[in-house]
Amino acid sequence: MTAPFLTIAQDVTHEIIIKKSRFICSLFRVESEEQAQAAITQINKLHRKATHNCFAYLLGEHDQIQRESDNGEPSGTAGVPMLEALKANQLHNVLAVVTRYFGGIKLGAGGLIRAYSNSVSQAIEQAGLVERVEQSVLKVNVSYSQHDSLLYFLKQNNLKIAAEDYGASVIVSIYVDEDQLSERLKQLTDRFNNQLTIEKGPTRIHEIPYSKA
Repeated sequence: MTAPFLTIAQDVTHEIIIKKSRFICSLFRVESEEQAQAAITQINKLHRKATHNCFAYLLGEHDQIQRESDNGEPSGTAGVPMLEALKANQLHNVLAVVTRYFGGIKLGAGGLIRAYSNSVSQAIEQAGLVERVEQSVLKVNVSYSQHDSLLYFLKQNNLKIAAEDYGASVIVSIYVDEDQLSERLKQLTDRFNNQLTIEKGPTRIHEIPYSKA
């Protein structure tokens, strides 16, 4: 089974204070490096007086693009822990920028790693997760005599109706997950004895709330 494509439900900003240092995590949904870099520039301007603005982001279904920066913190204590926090939550197309205002007390390498990792993890929890599912529209041409039977079938199988068009027959447009397409076509064909005319329409990305078991 293919792993779900997860991302954050909404952009958020979350702050924690550790030994008088402020760690402000800004999470963004991004679709490209240009969008990620623009958001990083925005945070740098907003927090231009901050001690550090560290970032990490993942792009692509298979995380083909991965970037991180310690922005002046000791090597490996900020960007990498932030990136690992995104990976641990199996997120895609997400940018995390953690702004630090130094509070005068050094945290040490281990303390910094925990601070940056926890800052991202807590922000993710606040943002919530969604699963992105690719769906196709199936246009099902059904006779009036079988219309009620089709609606019952759709209800029993939790298939959402996108539209209904009434003419000489009824064209019922339904959303079907791409990975279930072959199975659903077979079910419809078998259930209605090959009496339906079915046409594949456009695709869309549908988002559903996701919670870890």
